[in-house]
Amino acid sequence: MADHDVRRRSTAVTTQQVDLAIIGSGSGNSIPDERFDAAGIAIFEEGVYGGTCLNVGCIPTKMFVYAADVAASARTASTYGVDASVNSVDWPAIVNRVFGRIDPISEGGKEYRVDRCENVTVYTSHVRFDGRDGDRYRLVTDAGDEVLAREVVIAAGSRSDVPPVIAGSGIRYYTNSDVMRLPALPKRLAIVGSGYIAAEFAHVFGALGVDVTVIARSGRLLRALDDDVSERFTDLAAQEWTVRLNATMTGAAQQADGSIRLEFADGDPVEADAVLVATGRTPNGDRLGLESIGVALLDDGRVPVDAHGRTPAENVWALGDVSSPYQLKHVANHEQRIVQGNLLRGWGSDDLAAFDHRYVPFAVFTHPQIAAVGLTEAQARDTGRDITVKVQNYGDVAYGWAMEDTTGFCKLIADRATGEILGAHLIGPQASTVIQPVIQAMSFGLGAREMARGQYWIHPAMPEVLENALLGLELD
Repeated sequence: MADHDVRRRSTAVTTQQVDLAIIGSGSGNSIPDERFDAAGIAIFEEGVYGGTCLNVGCIPTKMFVYAADVAASARTASTYGVDASVNSVDWPAIVNRVFGRIDPISEGGKEYRVDRCENVTVYTSHVRFDGRDGDRYRLVTDAGDEVLAREVVIAAGSRSDVPPVIAGSGIRYYTNSDVMRLPALPKRLAIVGSGYIAAEFAHVFGALGVDVTVIARSGRLLRALDDDVSERFTDLAAQEWTVRLNATMTGAAQQADGSIRLEFADGDPVEADAVLVATGRTPNGDRLGLESIGVALLDDGRVPVDAHGRTPAENVWALGDVSSPYQLKHVANHEQRIVQGNLLRGWGSDDLAAFDHRYVPFAVFTHPQIAAVGLTEAQARDTGRDITVKVQNYGDVAYGWAMEDTTGFCKLIADRATGEILGAHLIGPQASTVIQPVIQAMSFGLGAREMARGQYWIHPAMPEVLENALLGLELD
């Protein structure tokens, strides 16, 4: 990569030619390393530098979750003969602990690119494609800057969906982007949505003493998960929070006292002091002018890519939430590494690396934790394979018994003839950690028999629930 004319960012409108343009500063920001030092690079980031995970997603939310876990543990301490209680919650202190650590990281990442990477120019307003100029793509910012790039990586992420009934109502609502910076804890919080984000924030605010109402359009929470897990979590959630299922919202209004009233086709209205919208996320590809370079979005709004991260437009790549079927940071990081290597190999190389989406795990850091990898039982049965399923309760192993856990379980699905593990689904304490050996086994082709008896399992640690589930599979 050479023949570039890099000019440092100034207040004046500029035209710049670069070898590589990167749209988004999340996982895309990790592409330029020392191997790209000879390339002229432009990075576009209209939001907070560092992307969703760092600033408004994975990392800060889990810091809030940990505070919630501590509060929840204190409230249940009497079960174990410990006298403890939550006397008060210092919400500003919790917020400051989180963002007092997060914000400097974001600022430092931006400062590094702006001030210490001589071959990188950072643009801070919205950008879109505006056709081509010879062998380069024309990128134009809202500030009027023009960048001509030989190659482009689209890593623009996604944004929160907001239902029209709320978006057009005029009420003040929050999303994951700003709810963690509320000036004070509300007494009542209505959460519209039933997925991962809704489940995690319900735990955060509920454990910190807020009266939480979760509003779901369907008959279950986390309905994309394995049926047994979704049903168990829905039952447990109803014991912790007010849960409204099969709820069709018909209106939302701000009241004179500042509270919000949500109306429904059936059932009583819900009144809350704050509303969190967590109804899903939309890829940002529709805001990038991709039609000007001949790229049409998929039906679900994603930018189309092949197994190597290439879009239909030559020398335009994409990764992460804007193009991936998995809106997960660990997937975006994997795709970033693949695209990074392929950029160095070249668009038409015969040895391009490919994405590996075979065994993508995820976790929901709610209460209790949930983790899964592979096929659900319904999906496995739909394949037509002869499968065997084992559900092992947490309370049936020593550590779960010590915790007096009566709600958690580990569910494994395997091919009855070969022992191939097809899926794992856990709900319970430490689920996000306990599942990791299964992810490793599936990724490296280790069958259920070999996994169960080919290694030691520490007694009496929580992973014994996984060991016992493996031993309980009815294999030929």
